[in-house]
Amino acid sequence: MKILFFARLRELLGSDCFEIADADCPADVAALRAMLRLSVNAQLAESLADPNVFCAVNQKVAGEDQTLKSSDEVAFFPPMTGG
Repeated sequence: MKILFFARLRELLGSDCFEIADADCPADVAALRAMLRLSVNAQLAESLADPNVFCAVNQKVAGEDQTLKSSDEVAFFPPMTGG
């Protein structure tokens, strides 16, 4: 599973993506967030715990209960602002 990070989340990770082996694919977005929080630095873990950080699965905004497959592309991004 390929996991993409955007904006500040990318900066905190130090990369734009994170890979998870097929065998380790979590059941849903909530489980993925929990797994990632244990695998990344403290600042990114705190950001991923923020309910205002959005998730998209295969380029569609997804809720925490969205089921996942190992072939999915998942993206996390902060709320967008304009100006």
